[in-house]
Amino acid sequence: MRQLFEKLESVEAEKTSFVISALRSEHLGKKAVVSGGEVLWENDGDDWFAGLETDWSEICDSGVVKIGEEPVFCDLLGGENRLVICGAGHVSIPVIRIGKMLGFDVTVIEDRLSFADGAKAAGADQVICDNFGHALESIEGDDSTYFVVVTRGHRYDKDCLQQILKKHYRYLGMIGSRRRVAMLKQALKEEGYSPEKLDAMHSPIGLDIGAETPEEIGVAIIAEIIEVKNKKGRTRGYSKEMIRGILDAEDRKEKGVLMTIITRKGSAPQGVGVKMFLKEDGTCIGTIGGGCMEAALIQKARVMIRTGQVEPMIVKADLTGTDAEEDGMVCGGIVEVLMEPAGVGILS
Repeated sequence: MRQLFEKLESVEAEKTSFVISALRSEHLGKKAVVSGGEVLWENDGDDWFAGLETDWSEICDSGVVKIGEEPVFCDLLGGENRLVICGAGHVSIPVIRIGKMLGFDVTVIEDRLSFADGAKAAGADQVICDNFGHALESIEGDDSTYFVVVTRGHRYDKDCLQQILKKHYRYLGMIGSRRRVAMLKQALKEEGYSPEKLDAMHSPIGLDIGAETPEEIGVAIIAEIIEVKNKKGRTRGYSKEMIRGILDAEDRKEKGVLMTIITRKGSAPQGVGVKMFLKEDGTCIGTIGGGCMEAALIQKARVMIRTGQVEPMIVKADLTGTDAEEDGMVCGGIVEVLMEPAGVGILS
């Protein structure tokens, strides 16, 4: 899948982009990258997707769609969710830890070395020890970037906002009292910064759950970020860890199976586009719901690896029946999973 991932690196972030997978048996395994309404790449090189008569720009979410008589799975891409935290004080530490638990790539900016070290110890992926304004100049924003401003004072908050407001982002929240936040917003409006962006800023930051301790405030902040993130159609794509795992398998000439949920009905635990990669050594990257359903799919994937199967297949898992209830899968629901051999250059 190396060629696919290389093509994804060249996709322009501001354009709506998909990985398209053919689902009809005779075309199963065909993939394409669509961006800005145009087919940019096909793994078979035969222009099969380009020959389908459709307006790709009308697709706006992940799922199975029919193009003429051809069912295809559209996997809406989004950048890896990135949390940029300005300040590494007591409130930041739980935000870092919970953010990492939820799969965010976490960057922390802090101008005090001892506090920057605390952010590293909490698990931040990147810690920049520099003044806030200068550090933010080097950080690009996009629709998957979430800014949290929790510095030790409003003059530092202002330095942060003067840079962040120039960028594109999904979320901007700032800690502070209503009065002081209002004063800062008014000052920035007078300096010419966007009134719309300032009025949309989440401040006081976090959902109103009566949070008091740093840990509770951290939960409130992350809860608000989740709310904002999930209001827009959920994007899936491929995480950095998933890409590294698949490419590592290819480099080592090892086999693996990529599993992707393509349909979901009822209250199955995971949604469309969620992925898991089973490596030849039995380790997994990601999860598609856990429990007996995931265990059964892992078993099928192991058989595919052991027998050297190179053809993809679609497997239906029904969590609504008696067997599922006996196994404790009380969530119910039905999912279809696309299982694709990966590694050793398969599906390149």
